[in-house]
Formats: sequence, structure tokens, C-alpha cells
Amino acid sequence: MSEAAVVVRGGQLLDRKAHQAVAADVLVIGDTITEIGAPGCAVPPDARVIDATDRMLIPGLVNAHTHGHGNLAKGSGDRWTLESLLHAGPYLTGNRVLQDKYLTCLLGGLDMIRAGVTAAYDLFYEFPLPSLEGLRAAARGYREAGLRVVLAPMVADCSFYQAVPGLLDALPEPARRQVDRFTLAPRQETVAALTQIVRGWDSGDEQVLLALAPTIPLHCSDAFMLACRDLARDAGLGLHMHLGESKVQAVSGMRRYGRSLTAHLEAIGFLGANLTAAHAVWLDEEDIARLAHHGASVAHNPGSNLRLGSGVAPVQRMRARGVALGIGTDGPHCSDNQNMFEAMRLAAMVSRIGSVDPDRWLSAEDALEMATEGSARALGLEGRIGRISPGYKADIVLLDMGHPNLVPLNDPTHQLVHTENGGAVDSVMVGGRLVLEHGRFPGIDFGALRQTVSERVQALREANR
Repeated sequence: MSEAAVVVRGGQLLDRKAHQAVAADVLVIGDTITEIGAPGCAVPPDARVIDATDRMLIPGLVNAHTHGHGNLAKGSGDRWTLESLLHAGPYLTGNRVLQDKYLTCLLGGLDMIRAGVTAAYDLFYEFPLPSLEGLRAAARGYREAGLRVVLAPMVADCSFYQAVPGLLDALPEPARRQVDRFTLAPRQETVAALTQIVRGWDSGDEQVLLALAPTIPLHCSDAFMLACRDLARDAGLGLHMHLGESKVQAVSGMRRYGRSLTAHLEAIGFLGANLTAAHAVWLDEEDIARLAHHGASVAHNPGSNLRLGSGVAPVQRMRARGVALGIGTDGPHCSDNQNMFEAMRLAAMVSRIGSVDPDRWLSAEDALEMATEGSARALGLEGRIGRISPGYKADIVLLDMGHPNLVPLNDPTHQLVHTENGGAVDSVMVGGRLVLEHGRFPGIDFGALRQTVSERVQALREANR
């Protein structure tokens, strides 16, 4: 039986480098783009036609770093640092049941799709242990939304209170006894749980792929990080880790290891081409060189870094060294929205800090490349997503060229980064299937989802009070 054919007719295909949109038709067979042709080009007679008249076609945006468990906690805090957020973790994400793990990822998937995201790297958290059942519930949410995702159980063997040198000793005795309730499972138990997940995962599922996420160096013993490294290597999986996100982490790393966090990861043999480092704010030149040397990627999260007061990542210095760079939103509980158009714009804006030389700023073209092909590299999907080109997955966003954001259309590359906010997103295709069609989610009753989510959030708020 031949694979279904779809042709997207009458659209204007973005040429990012030429800063123009050119009339073209796109032929999709199954889940893959097979041809970019002139308007009206010949296609199989049974091909289903998607009318893209007055629509600009752009590659689906790729979110290089988020946390699906945070979707039920968006907007919960205001003026807090990363450490305040970590301290609030039990309140924000405690007492989750399988239904919550499914709902939070369904909601997050729809949120991202509505703003033109077609793929994401999700560091998903369960307490006290990751579970195959929990990851499957999260995966089911993403599948129903239609989002492509790399799902990485986020794990550690030290709690936040154990990770920061001197923190436990500084707490009054009653508070110390209270936080002892959040001690994580021993290393061997967590590694055994990860091994069960890896062995039980459906490796044939191309929509939801698996990775591993030892969360932060200070939260993980060396033996634990190396066990995650070895398990990922043996299974051919990616690794994702927060690195140098806050000044507290940078200073604590020097106190614990006598060297920077990145230097320590290199010394124990953790750095590699399958590693995506999130944030990378507090890095020096030698740290940047280390990441480049080992072929690691960095997920730049400008919105979260500003929201938590973490600082501004040295993106231009990383680019100059050849570090592979993607862009992420971070989680909805610490950056709140999942809008990659905003993340691109913020990436371009914050690059202006620290230099008055415009040649050292990120261009709109740079930001758009980072949010598509660069993020695809961070997900381990380079050459498969991030471009509208033959051989790539048919992950395509259709923008309404009559939307005020795109009128007049002076320069599509500039306007996608500096003007667009997701408002012009009309339809979204993932793997050849429309998962957003003229602003609606096919097959999804969002009103019913809203009601169910509201009821569960109220119950969780009471349980975690």
C-alpha cells in the first residue's frame, strides 16, 4: 500500500537567507517532504491538496529546552530566583498522578503548537523516581496533541538542599527536618528505574523519542552522572543537563570541585556530542572552548534567564567558538509561556547587552537559524527537522500573510523575529499531518480539557498546600 500524498499548494516559502518568501508548492509523501516545486507542479493524482493561498510557509520552530511537568503551574510565581523556584518545587509539582502527567503534556503540546512549535526537548520530572508508566502518560499527551518530542526523565541523587554547600547547615532545625522529606531515592534505585525505562521504551516510535537528563551537576554525584552517561551511550540516547544557569551554581561548583562545573564535567569524562547543555550563562572562555571541543550543544533560554534574574548567556562568544546553539523557552513554571517567537526575539535583543558594536549582535537570520536547525541539532534530529527541504520531515507552519504582524511584508526574516508573536499562525503540520487547522486543534475538545485541567489544578493546590 502506497503512502498518502499531500501537496501544499499556493503558498509562499520562506527563504531565510535571501530574506524573501517565494511562491512554491510542497509535496509530502507519508511524513516526509519529497519535492519543492513551482506553483502548479505535477503531483500524484490522488494527492490531498492543502490550500496555502496567502500563507507563508516556514519550518516548524523547535523548542530546545522545556519542562512538560510545569504546564499546570504556569504563572505561579513572580519575583523569584532559580533557587526560589527549586525550593517551591514540591508545591508546584507535588502529588501528581498519571492523569496529571498526561494532562500537563497534552496542554503543553497544544500551547506550543498554537505558537508554531513542532518539536521540543522536554526534561520531565517525577518524584521520587522516574517511571515507565509516568513517561508513557506524558508521551500519550504529546501524541494526542501532535507534537514531536524528545522526552528526557529529569533525575538526580542529591536534593536541592544537599546540592548547595552549607545550605542544610544554615537551616534552623525544624526547617531541616521538614526538607528531609524531599530526599531523593538512592543512586542505585534511580539508575535501575532509568534502565527499566530504556528497556521498556518503544524505540520504533519516531514522534516521541527518549533521552536522559541528569539535572544539574551539583545535584548529581559523579558516579550517578557517569551511570547516566553510560546508559545513554549504550542505548544511543541523548543527554541533557542544566549547566551554569545561576551564579549560585557557579560559585557552589568552585567550592565543591575546586574548578568550574564545565571543567569538572570534562575531567570526569561526561562531555560529548550527545550532550545538550541548557542555559550556559556562567561560563568563561575555557568552558566555552571545552563545549566546542567535545561537540556539545547549548540550549539558550533568554526568557527564563531574564525571568529568574540568572544573567545573560555569552551566545556570541559561543558562536565564535563554533558551539552548536539552539533556543528554548524553558518550563512554563519558570518562563511561563511556550512561545518560541518571543524566545527568538529575546535572544536577538539580549545579544545587544555587553557590546555597542552591532556586528557582535545576533541578527534575525541568526536567531531564526538557532530556533530551527540549531535546535534540531540540540534534539539530536539534525538533518531530519528544522528545514523545509526534500528528505526532511514535513513539519511546516502556515502563517496568515493578511495578519497585521505581516502587513506590510517588508522583510519576512526580520518580521518573523522582530514582529511576529504567534498571532499569524494559521495552521501547523507535523509529519505531514495537520495538528492545527485554521486555528483549531482537530479532534481536540479544548473546552473539556480546560475543565478537567482546572479541576485537577484545584485538587493539587489543596493537596500541596
